[in-house]
Amino acid sequence: MNRARVSGPLLAVLLCGACGGVEPPPETVYAAREFGPTVAAPCAEQVPERRALYGDLHVHTAYSNDAWNFDVRVDPYGAYRYAFGEEVALPLGDDFEARRVRIDRPLDFVGVTDHAEFFGEQSICFDTAAAGYNTEFCVVMRSGEGRAPALVKQIISPFSKRDPAVCGDNGEECARRSEATWQDIIAAAQQYNDVSSACERTTFIAYEYSSFRLGSNLHRNVVFRNSAVLRRPVSYIDENREYELWRILKEQCIESDTGCDVLAIPHNSNISNGRMFKVDYPGAGSSAEQAERATLRAFMEPIVEIMQHKGDSECRNGLEGVLGAVDELCDWEKFENQAFRQVVGEDEEVGQCYSGPLMDWIPKLGPSCLDRKSYVRYALIEGLREEQRIGVNPFKFGLMASTDTHNGTPGAVQEENFSGHLGNGDATPEQRVQFDSAIPGNASNGPGGLIGVWAEENSRDSIFDAMRRKEVFGTSGPRIQPRFFGGWALDTALCEQPDMLSRAYRAAVPMGSDLPPRNNAVGGPRFLVAASADMGTPAFPGVPLQRLQVIKGWADDAGNHHQRVFDVAGDANNGASVDPATCAPRGEGFQQLCTVWQDPEFDPQVSAVYYLRAVQNPTCRYSARQCLQLPAGDRPADCADPFFDPVTQERAWSSPVWYSAAPNNAG
Repeated sequence: MNRARVSGPLLAVLLCGACGGVEPPPETVYAAREFGPTVAAPCAEQVPERRALYGDLHVHTAYSNDAWNFDVRVDPYGAYRYAFGEEVALPLGDDFEARRVRIDRPLDFVGVTDHAEFFGEQSICFDTAAAGYNTEFCVVMRSGEGRAPALVKQIISPFSKRDPAVCGDNGEECARRSEATWQDIIAAAQQYNDVSSACERTTFIAYEYSSFRLGSNLHRNVVFRNSAVLRRPVSYIDENREYELWRILKEQCIESDTGCDVLAIPHNSNISNGRMFKVDYPGAGSSAEQAERATLRAFMEPIVEIMQHKGDSECRNGLEGVLGAVDELCDWEKFENQAFRQVVGEDEEVGQCYSGPLMDWIPKLGPSCLDRKSYVRYALIEGLREEQRIGVNPFKFGLMASTDTHNGTPGAVQEENFSGHLGNGDATPEQRVQFDSAIPGNASNGPGGLIGVWAEENSRDSIFDAMRRKEVFGTSGPRIQPRFFGGWALDTALCEQPDMLSRAYRAAVPMGSDLPPRNNAVGGPRFLVAASADMGTPAFPGVPLQRLQVIKGWADDAGNHHQRVFDVAGDANNGASVDPATCAPRGEGFQQLCTVWQDPEFDPQVSAVYYLRAVQNPTCRYSARQCLQLPAGDRPADCADPFFDPVTQERAWSSPVWYSAAPNNAG
C-alpha cells in the first residue's frame, strides 16, 4: 500500500521544502495574522435570549500523525466540508477512499484541533529531499504503525525534545515546516468561516497540545477567538508543562495588544491517573504565588471536556474520599475500564493513585490507577476547597463535550450509522463491535459528544464569548437543549410564563455563573431547570427525555467530597426501555421538561456547586446496533457478551452554578 499518496493542500504542506524563515522558539516570538475578511455587520439572526448552537472543538485530520498512520487522508478542508454537510472519503484496507460518509445534520461551528507535536516532523518525513528523510524516526513515521513507540515516547517523556537528526540544530527545520502546516490550517478555517450576515457556519483556528507526560493524559485543545493567532502553535515538545502553555498564551496572545484571544480546554481527565486536577503549583511556593497560578489556570481554561470518544469523565462510583449515595449514571462509558485490562492482570484490581510531592516524577504506564482527581465532578468540588484555602478556584469549569474524531469527521455522533473514529483502526463493523485491545478503535470507544453554546448569533465573537462566560453545555451526541438558571427569588410558576427566558435572565444567573449575594433571602437557592429533547431528523428520529437531575457537590472540613443527585423533573420509572433483539424503543417520555427547584438541604455555611444533567430514555449503544446489522453467523463473541452495557442513556450536562459561603451569604 502506498501510504504516502496525497494530493491538494495536504501535498503542499508535506512537501514544503522552502517555507518561511527560521523561527526562534515560540515563547519569544508572536505574530498577529489576519487571514481574510471579518464579519462587517452583525448576523441577520439575533436572539437576545440566546439560541442553542452545536459544534465540535476536538477534531483530528490527516495533519495529526496518529490519524495519518491509520490511513486517514481527510485534511482540514475536508473536515470542514463534512461538518457543514458535504461527503468525504474514509479508508478501508488498502483503499483510501473506499467509504463515503456524510453528517446527518450540519453543525453550527467547528474547530479542527490537530496534534501540534509533529507538524514539522511529518512534513520532513514525507519529503524525499529533506535532510531528515532517512532518519530512524522518519522510517517509523512512514511505516504506518498507528501508535509507534518512537512517536509515543516523544509525548510521554517529561523532558521531551526534538530529534536534531530530523529537525536540525535547535529544531529549526521542524519549526519552519510547522509554521507552514499551521498556515494551511488557518487558511482552511478562514475559507469555511461564513463572514456574510447569513452566519450559517463558524470555524475556529485551533490545535491540540498533547501532553501524555509519564503516561497520563494531560491534553488540551487550544482555541483562538479570531485570525490573530500565534505564528506557530506551542506544542508539548516545545513546553513540557501546561502552566508554561498558559503563560505563553496569555503573554504572547492575550496581552499582545493585537486582538488575539485564546482559551484552552482540558480533555480525557478520565485517563490522567489523577494528574489532570491534581492540586499542585510547581515553582509557586507561597500562598500568593499559588493563588496567582490558580488565577492563570482559571482564566486560560474556563471550560472542560466532560465527554468524548474515549469515554465519560464526569464521575465514578467507589472512589476514595467521595461520600454520598451511589450515582448509577456514573457507571457509563468508562473507557478506562477496558483500557485497564491492558495494564493489570485479570486477577488484579486497579487501585487508588498514590499521591505526594514525587507523584509527577514516578513513571506510570497509565491508565492504571483510579483517583477522584481524574473526574470533572470532583474537580468542581476540589475547586471549592482551594477557593477557601487561597481565595481562588482553579477548577471553575464550564462543561462541554466533543468527538475527538481522528477521521476528520466533526460531529459524527449518530449511533445508528457510526462509521468509526480512527481510519483503518475501526473501519469495519466487525472491528467496532469488539472489545479486543488489539483493535485500535475497539468498542470501548464511542462516537463522542457535542459542545453546545447559548449565544446571540452564530459568529466567532458570540460563540467565544459564550465559552468565556461558561454559558455552554455538553451532550453525548443528541442535540438536547438544557437550560439552568440560579437565583434566590425565582417565581415557582416560571415554567408556565411565555417570556420564561427573559424573566430568568432578569431574576437569576445562567449556567456558568456565581449565584448573586444572598442578602436577606429565606431558604436555599432556586433553580430554573429545563430541557428540550432532540427532535431528530426524518432519517433518525429523536428520543424523548426521561428525567432531569440536579447534581450538587460540596466538601467537608476533613477534605471529603460529597455528592447528591436530585431527580427534579420527569420520571426515572416511566417504563421506557429498548428491545435488545431489535433496538426498537418502547414506552413514552417527554419532549420538554421544566421545573423551578429549591435545594431542600441548603446550608448557608457551606459552599456548593450545582449543575443539570438531562437524561434520555434508554436506547441501544452503537455497538449493539452494529452487532444486529451483521449476519448472525458473522457476529464476534463480544456481541453476545459485551464488556459495556448494550443499552445506554444519552445525556446532556449544563455548566454549573456556584454558591459561595462568603460572609455576606453565610450570615
